[in-house]
Amino acid sequence: MHATCLIAAVTILVSAGIASAADLPPGAASCTGCHAASSSVQTPVPPIAGKPAAEIVSQMAAFKSGERKGTIMDRIAKGFTDEEVRAIATWYEQQK
Repeated sequence: MHATCLIAAVTILVSAGIASAADLPPGAASCTGCHAASSSVQTPVPPIAGKPAAEIVSQMAAFKSGERKGTIMDRIAKGFTDEEVRAIATWYEQQK
């Protein structure tokens, strides 16, 4: 992700009081550009805030393996390690 986009995403989240920069696991800021960190925010992409971490991990694995097709998620998933995916999924599970 371009550094400017990452900084902008973190700035928006912090200023909205949704999360602090210290709360975000590595890579999560790139996710919040499309998947809001709050289930009360409506976006055109499926919401994942509050979803079980195991479900998010499973879907990311399916995108990464090519089992699940996506417009961009299949390419994004390949950029994350399993450890990063678990950390991001755990963080999203805690968002309400």
